[in-house]
Amino acid sequence: MPTRLLRHHEIDLAAWDACVGAARQVVPYACSWWLQATAGRWDALVELEEGSGRYLSVWPLPVKRRPWGREVYQPPFTQQLGWLTQTEATPPLDADELANLGVLLARYSRFYTQLNDANALPSDASLPVTCQHRHTYHLRLDGSYEAVRAAYAADYRRRLRLNQAAGFPLQVTETTNAEPLLRLFQQTKGPEAGLKTRHYIRMRRLVTALGQRQLLDIREVREPQTGELLAGALFVRYRTRLVYLFAAASGAGKKAGAPLLLLDAVIQHHANTPELVLDFEGGMIPSIARFFANFGAEPVSYAALSFTQRPWYLKWMR
Repeated sequence: MPTRLLRHHEIDLAAWDACVGAARQVVPYACSWWLQATAGRWDALVELEEGSGRYLSVWPLPVKRRPWGREVYQPPFTQQLGWLTQTEATPPLDADELANLGVLLARYSRFYTQLNDANALPSDASLPVTCQHRHTYHLRLDGSYEAVRAAYAADYRRRLRLNQAAGFPLQVTETTNAEPLLRLFQQTKGPEAGLKTRHYIRMRRLVTALGQRQLLDIREVREPQTGELLAGALFVRYRTRLVYLFAAASGAGKKAGAPLLLLDAVIQHHANTPELVLDFEGGMIPSIARFFANFGAEPVSYAALSFTQRPWYLKWMR
């Protein structure tokens, strides 16, 4: 089947979403409405079915223009992209195929993309791109809550018991309003994370798109006597994935163990769901990896691919 590099204006969004929705790889970040919220525009490698024009496989390539040329980048709030395919064949990520794709991708001056965890991990040093191995953490939720909780670290189970026995235990509540969580993030982690106004605009666009599709699960923990927001988390439920997309906690919230309560409440709510996997969407920072692993989550690898071409005025250099 022919594989073509399409510019954004050439992409059939209906065919795109049909392919993403039926793909063997479960990647909510690749939906057209997600990409529109976080990137705005993207090119794509598309495998077309001859005759019907149906999309059999897609690889989204978010692009932006820079003085040195067009650049492929990983948008914010978009952990994984890579190949998504409806066929049983392995996505074309071996050395020969990447070499061929390199001819197409040479149209970009810079290129960085994170594959999804179902894509094969390239390891050939002769590949035309640099490959960095990354990892996230997954927790299966197809078992009972009691079975999942039994795999928590002993200290986590103890802290949950202590909260339940307290005179004014902290409670986890559901909400449809993400603004308090976004404000808390801006006040706490935002400056360290380097998020600018434009990032919060994109997040609000994404929250709106998710809410319209009833894919949001937002939880809060508030101080029982004052109503102060101690912690909040935003989860995305898409097909067989529950994504821990965005979270924040105050200093008092961390001390009280509010992030632990949030995740435990969501695990309890979604446990016993066939095939469901909680993707913690992180784990490259050791302290955060330990936090996720203490829920019984397991590391899952995926790859980041990158290359940078020399600008035309430096190509004479050897």
